[in-house]
Amino acid sequence: MDQNTYLNKTVGEIVKDNYQTAEVFKKFNIDFCCGGKVKIDEACSANNIPIDELTNALVEAENYAGSDTEKKFKDWDPDFLASYIVNVHHKYVRDNIPLLSEFTQKIAHVHGGRHPELIQIAELFQAVSSELQHHMMKEENILFPYIQRLQAAYKNKSSIGPSPFGTVRNPIAMMEMEHDNAGSLLKQIRQLSDNYSLSEDACSTYTVTFKKLDEFENDLHQHIHLENNILFPSAIELEENLTG
Repeated sequence: MDQNTYLNKTVGEIVKDNYQTAEVFKKFNIDFCCGGKVKIDEACSANNIPIDELTNALVEAENYAGSDTEKKFKDWDPDFLASYIVNVHHKYVRDNIPLLSEFTQKIAHVHGGRHPELIQIAELFQAVSSELQHHMMKEENILFPYIQRLQAAYKNKSSIGPSPFGTVRNPIAMMEMEHDNAGSLLKQIRQLSDNYSLSEDACSTYTVTFKKLDEFENDLHQHIHLENNILFPSAIELEENLTG
């Protein structure tokens, strides 16, 4: 792809077209999920990155083929993508919160005297776990069922009845705000841990906890990307097509 092609796209649109580029944005510390609505030149300016350096890296990433799943996210119907998010990413969050809650508290108790940042990390993880659990319930009980109704109405060429929240833009705005909050909490954890750098006295639980926190954050980045940059815009477009 020509470098100039990127200049007219937002960060989120680039990752939507090819998830391989997510690694490039991560390398340059550019937020592609919660902050995915900014153009490339704005992202470079905000992070003091030469634009040619970033676009060269993006071109290189485009040369590597991603998995079939990565390529097809943007082509899936919104109702199918919503189900995928629940079955893969929501399940991952629910499966990993208990272990990470236990481990962050354990290493804070054992190592917190020498490494006080671990106490803050444990507190932040409790906050993000509570935020995400309430957030996912709202998506699964309110927003995603409405998106499924939108898709069914579109397929059947029927009308969509009134929703309790007005336009779909309203719950989406709330979900995006909550994404920002969760992303900010995990960013603070990464900063406190110096990008999950291990101390010399790190025990096996300490090591596993940092590895799992890194994995948890990376999964959340893709989770939020799928919603903010693909699912939500598709839902808005569907609703507009149905309501005229």
